[in-house]
Amino acid sequence: MYFRVGNDTAGKASWWLYSSNGEMVAWAGESFYSLAGAQRAARAFKAGALTARYEIWADAAGKYRWRAWRGSDKVAASGEAFASKYNAERAAENVRLNAGRATGA
Repeated sequence: MYFRVGNDTAGKASWWLYSSNGEMVAWAGESFYSLAGAQRAARAFKAGALTARYEIWADAAGKYRWRAWRGSDKVAASGEAFASKYNAERAAENVRLNAGRATGA
């Protein structure tokens, strides 16, 4: 896994986490005022991914997603929607176990 910090399509700073095959598996779930702020947020998620609380939820289309929380702050969101709750849980667990060893950030 590896982190990328940059600007999204609206020109706002954010971060993304990719698997070794180049698939986006997580993102910040928000934009930041600066690239430095996005970089700090990516480092904080990397450091706390293992102990974050992961929540699985169904979106308006009936697909499942996950989001990670530290205290009352959302710190990451799934990179895609999943057809089953089980697949969303597996994806969240993969990020939980591996984001701390990701390169970058």
